[in-house]
Amino acid sequence: MDLMEYQAKELFAKHGAKTTLGVVVESADDAKLAAEELGGVTVIKAQVKAGGRGKAGGVKIAKTADEAYEYASAILGMDIKGHTVHRVLVVPATPPVEEYYFSFLLDRSNRSYLCIASVEGGVEIEEVAKTNPEAVKQIAVDPGTGVDDAKAAEIVDEAGFPAELRDQAIAMAKSLWTAFVEEDATLVEVNPLARLEGDVLEALDGKMSLDDNADFRHEDHSGYEDSAAADPLEAKAKSKGLNYVKLDGEVGIIGNGAGLVMSTLDVVAYAGEAHGSVKPANFLDIGGGANAQVMADGLDVILNDEQVKSVFVNVFGGITSCDAVADGIVGALDILGDDATKPLVVRLDGNNVEEGRRILNEANHPLVSLEETMDGAADKAAELANAAK
Repeated sequence: MDLMEYQAKELFAKHGAKTTLGVVVESADDAKLAAEELGGVTVIKAQVKAGGRGKAGGVKIAKTADEAYEYASAILGMDIKGHTVHRVLVVPATPPVEEYYFSFLLDRSNRSYLCIASVEGGVEIEEVAKTNPEAVKQIAVDPGTGVDDAKAAEIVDEAGFPAELRDQAIAMAKSLWTAFVEEDATLVEVNPLARLEGDVLEALDGKMSLDDNADFRHEDHSGYEDSAAADPLEAKAKSKGLNYVKLDGEVGIIGNGAGLVMSTLDVVAYAGEAHGSVKPANFLDIGGGANAQVMADGLDVILNDEQVKSVFVNVFGGITSCDAVADGIVGALDILGDDATKPLVVRLDGNNVEEGRRILNEANHPLVSLEETMDGAADKAAELANAAK
């Protein structure tokens, strides 16, 4: 789960990193009140889970409370890279003397952690990485030892932080590492990490990504979910424990296993080129437990997508055999009843496939078409979707 700036900064502060929280509001009137309370010049910042807010017009400096009202009015409701702005953060304006970049992230390729830091970074870090890659330091972090005093000092010295900021930078590195580990994050990023007037080091902005697999250890993390911005179908699928991602297409996809589902997306996209350019409507992995209730939950989510015109159920029987999957499909259609209105193309293969096909053939449900091959099923699903457009 990606966090908004104000949420990330709350966790930074929780673990001792120096930052200014400001005030989060959802109306222009409240933005004006916040600016009045903070006094002086303030910054009005759109709160969305997307980068490039400043270039999109989502960050404005307000010299007065009236300007704060004006800017908040313009920013609220704005679309930034497909994200609608529902709230803004009002913070005191603290112009940086210098901007740096700092992050910890999960290095999946090396099965380790990585610190990326640059004293020539800040909001233009991407450009720095292109034009002067040596200025962007990458320091491996051993998961076993983490970031202690010695490692923090190594990071700060390798990045080349100014001597007068060294102690603050070490403390900042340790605090951000604590936030990274204690909150089970896959990314902690500060951009910019700013040197303010008076040689004060502060996280002016922040980004965090939390590992959903660790939710059971963090009941408080549920409060960071942005229900207003969440896709309702994705929210519904999550509530049912389904691995679902909404896409922009017409053929609903259900499969067991992420690799099989990804392959199914490709095959449907290819088949769709011959049938009105229809595309996959979603990623949905039901895993190994393809019983009637799991199948019903998956179909319930997909069939409630108005864009979906047909559904392709692609299952390879392994631990869960094909006859159990077939029973699940038949049971799911019974559970859904009249709510099931769109054609299903089913392809079964693997463990006990003949029995699975027999069950579906005997059920003879009017919505179900049984295909033997993955390519044939994809073509049939694309054809049905195109005909229903």
